[in-house]
Order: sequence, then structure tokens, then C-alpha cells
Amino acid sequence: MSAKTSSVLLIILGKEYKIACDPEEKDLLTRSASELDAQMRKMRDSGKVGNAERIAVMAALNLSHELHSLKNQGSLFNPSWKDCISRMMNKIETVLEKH
Repeated sequence: MSAKTSSVLLIILGKEYKIACDPEEKDLLTRSASELDAQMRKMRDSGKVGNAERIAVMAALNLSHELHSLKNQGSLFNPSWKDCISRMMNKIETVLEKH
């Protein structure tokens, strides 16, 4: 992360998470959180997945599976995305550890 960081407020399943990020990553992080929120709400609303922790794990598994499927297909996967996704996953893990 560069010396100039900003923070972004993300809302996932009704909980607020304030995340520090580079300004150029803010839009991608916001879109990623929105997609994660939608996926987690869909799981929660289906009634098949119980608590928020289990919903988060299932959503992470789904996203990881999707990522690996794309990697295996070799479909337009830009290696720089790996670093970006890795940084976002680290940020998500840090936030989940705090809550």
C-alpha cells in the first residue's frame, strides 16, 4: 500500500467495515464488496445457510472456486489481478478477525 491511502466504508450484510486502501483500488474494492454482499444476502435469504460466519465461509469458497475455474480456463486472467485479489483477501480476513 502506498503512503497515500484512503479509507472506504463497506457495508456487508448490514455491518459496516472501514477499510484502508490505495485510492486507485477504491472502486474495485467497493464493487467487490457489493458483489460479496449480494452473494451473502442471497445465501442468507435462501434459509439454507445459518449464521453470518458460515455464510461468509460459503461465499469465500464460491468466489475462490470461481477464481480457480477462470484460472484453469486461462480466460483473460491478468497476473496483476492475483496481487490485487490477494491484497483484498488479506483485508477481508483482517476485518473478519476483528469482528
